[in-house]
Amino acid sequence: MKQHFRVGFWWVGVALGTVLSFPIHSFSWDEQTFFSLDKIVSRPFSLPKGPYDLEARTVIGSPQTYTLKKQDTLLDIARYFDLGYNEIVEAYPDIDPWLPGPREEIFTELSVPTWWVLPKSGNEGIVVNIPEMRLYYFPPLDKRLNNRVVVTLPVGLGREDWPTPTAKFKVTGKTLNPIWVIPESIKQERIKEKGWSEDFIPAGSPDNPMGKYRLDLTLPLYKIHDTNNPWAVGRLVTHGCIRMYPEDIAQFFDIVRVGVPGEFVYQPVKIGTLYRRVYVEVHKDIYNLVPDLWEEALKVVQESGYEDLIDKTLLTKALMAKTGLPTDVTKDNSTELGGEVASFATEELNHGTESSLD
Repeated sequence: MKQHFRVGFWWVGVALGTVLSFPIHSFSWDEQTFFSLDKIVSRPFSLPKGPYDLEARTVIGSPQTYTLKKQDTLLDIARYFDLGYNEIVEAYPDIDPWLPGPREEIFTELSVPTWWVLPKSGNEGIVVNIPEMRLYYFPPLDKRLNNRVVVTLPVGLGREDWPTPTAKFKVTGKTLNPIWVIPESIKQERIKEKGWSEDFIPAGSPDNPMGKYRLDLTLPLYKIHDTNNPWAVGRLVTHGCIRMYPEDIAQFFDIVRVGVPGEFVYQPVKIGTLYRRVYVEVHKDIYNLVPDLWEEALKVVQESGYEDLIDKTLLTKALMAKTGLPTDVTKDNSTELGGEVASFATEELNHGTESSLD
């Protein structure tokens, strides 16, 4: 299988407005389709320069529209648009993700949730926000560019009984076709549950969960790696490691350098801005680490600097829904301002789109 990807300089376009989307029609799915896509997409952002700075852009991406056909499953659609299992099932909880669409040739159009609020971080290197099961990569600042850019990719994480920890780290190595040397604790689990007593799984084996690519970290028990099961992305299935789609890690592996810093953060509530609007994104507390989500949200709101601009009723509704989607919680959502947003988004669209690493 030929794997297509492009590596080089960052060429930055402008994010599509959240009020705009374009229909994409389906086709037959295969591994070649997924590997032919450019997954390293640079998305511009700008941080607030102070409290109430609505010129900041910390919501990235934009929703897209997809025409669902009878052979499609939500899992294929999620992988095509670089979403994890959790993201697509939270967006469409009433559709079975494993079953194809009905027999009618065209079923419906889906709004694909390809937009996200940036997590609060140092905006450097690799940041994995555990509750949303998503990785953000902030490349080194390029002085030739006016805007910062970020890449975001879905991941699979540790099971509830083997949780991925919050921690800071650095990338210490990059390994092609890694052997999986099984830690003693996992080996004992495998013996107890399945009677398997191997000390290691060889490189290239279909049973090797490391796949073809592995990033080693200063956290010796945890890695960022490929997977032998793409449907594990967006699910709690590992012993704490970070799994990525094979086509994602194939391209990500080439741009990440040894020494890059990173952190695993736990932020079920995020606040961001786009086109002078304030958005909240709320995820499930997957490891039950937040005793009171409302108190957590109030803390995040206060720290954001946008507290006086947020409608608490809209915030409450977002906290109850936990859709995992950016939700507008701006006070006084006027028609006039909505027109300004649409006009601004159209102007931005005419100047370009998000770009791939080239």
